Amino acid sequence: MRGFTVVQNVLTALVIPFLAIIIGISSIPAIYLFFKILETGGVESSSFAEIDSVSLVEFLFVGMGLGLAIMAWGVTLVIFSGALGGLFRPRLAPGRYPLQSFVTIQWAWSMIFHRIALFFLPYLVPSFIGNMYYRLSGAKLGKGVQINSAHVNDAGSVTLGDGVVLGGKATINAHLTEKGELVMAPVKVGDGALLGMGSVVQPGCTIGEGAIVASRAVVPKWTDIPAGEVWAGIPAKCIRKADGSRPD
Repeated sequence: MRGFTVVQNVLTALVIPFLAIIIGISSIPAIYLFFKILETGGVESSSFAEIDSVSLVEFLFVGMGLGLAIMAWGVTLVIFSGALGGLFRPRLAPGRYPLQSFVTIQWAWSMIFHRIALFFLPYLVPSFIGNMYYRLSGAKLGKGVQINSAHVNDAGSVTLGDGVVLGGKATINAHLTEKGELVMAPVKVGDGALLGMGSVVQPGCTIGEGAIVASRAVVPKWTDIPAGEVWAGIPAKCIRKADGSRPD
């Protein structure tokens, strides 16, 4: 794609005010809540003109207001980012694309919303709010899924079956870049599977039902892990079969 660097720089400059707008809109409920709490406590902004005259109760209401406002901002930002990410998610077919291409620009645009959510998402996992964010972003989640990670990237290309557990900071990537190409492929995790803390699953992988990916393991792209097996290491390899035996 000719002029890719110029386009990239221009779009980067445009993204900054765009991020500011999203952050600003997300702060509206927080600002309202903060002043509502001050009003409830009978705290007037003019009373802080002389700090020594401010009572302990007024400080208490201000502190509570700030704390709740920050939480309200964070939750709103995550949900708003998820909704926008799902709404503007490009429907890109799995495959290999030139890194300097319009497809890469579309993909980068979709990742902006996840980057924004990362301001606060780590504080909201595991919870129903975190799951809601991923669903809004396009991920297919089964019942009872526990996601203790803010690093499920390309959510629209990720499927997690019933009862799947993602350990702390486990990473799922439905994309990678190599040899001047953007590689994209969906990731599917079967019912009851476990991805251990800090594990990494690359694009095109299928994790079978009840399978376990050990902590810190790295599952290479397009790997199929059979149901019930335990995989560990870098790159990940089977260390225990579904019947409990060791691989040859």
